[in-house]
Amino acid sequence: MKVSTAAGALAFAIALANFANQSHGALQEGFYKGKCNVDVEKIVSDIITPLVGQKLWITPALLRMQFHDCFVNGCDASILLDGSSREKTAIPNRSVRGYDVIDLVKAAIEKSCPGVVSCSDVVVMATRDAVAAGVKEDGTVVNSPGSSISVENSAAIFNSKGISTEDMVHLLGGHTVGVTHCSFLKNRLYNFNDTGSTHLTMQTELAVFLKVKCPHTSTVDNTVDIDQGGSTLVIVGEPTSEIIDNSFYKQIAIRRGVLEIDQALALNKLTKDTVNKAAISSNDYFLTKFQQAMVKLGAVEVLTGTQGEIRKSCRAINKS
Repeated sequence: MKVSTAAGALAFAIALANFANQSHGALQEGFYKGKCNVDVEKIVSDIITPLVGQKLWITPALLRMQFHDCFVNGCDASILLDGSSREKTAIPNRSVRGYDVIDLVKAAIEKSCPGVVSCSDVVVMATRDAVAAGVKEDGTVVNSPGSSISVENSAAIFNSKGISTEDMVHLLGGHTVGVTHCSFLKNRLYNFNDTGSTHLTMQTELAVFLKVKCPHTSTVDNTVDIDQGGSTLVIVGEPTSEIIDNSFYKQIAIRRGVLEIDQALALNKLTKDTVNKAAISSNDYFLTKFQQAMVKLGAVEVLTGTQGEIRKSCRAINKS
């Protein structure tokens, strides 16, 4: 994945580093220094950095995992737990991936420093390093809490977590990278609200292109890029979804939003001013706002002190 400028890439990595430093133990920077005989962050980086170059989906996948984990019950790594009735099995989370990557990192840390580093911190450090690696990627986009949810209901959910509506808009700017499945689009493309037609808020040219990618009768759930281009000058089908920039806002401002919730952000009175500001401002403006919103998300219902436990395996609660 690319960030729009070198300075932006550095700033983005620093922001996620600050997010990572909101540690399980006491929400303080450098929490693990002196607690292990090894450099925990180097262990993570040495695994993640080369993996991102080999597996191009890792960066957006980990960003999505981190978002889904923090959004539901706070950043407690509960999304990693296996089980038929766990958070992992909820419909919005069924396409989350990257669990094997977290397993690999956690196993390496446990081997050198057992029982010290929380799974939630492993997720955040891995995500930070994946972004910092700065390579092209293909992956999955954040669809939580639901791609067809109304702006009002989405804002209410975010607000209940202490996240402002403005920050919600900036967090959803993460849709600037990654893909979504056609199954999330077919109702909007072919039978919006049982009308038998395409949603009127979608640009005609975009609808034509997406119908080619997502045939009505297809039994294969294809994927499409969320970011289909940032301006009227961009040819349909030439997306900028490999770059973290503000083109997501530019496209929804001209009715080129792929997901229903995305397009609604540009039309709803609660959010359209924030969208327009991000669309006309510099990429650095968006990066700063996205970074700040991610840090706030990382502070949602965090477990500290003796709350929770340091799991030996991120997939299971420790046996008593």
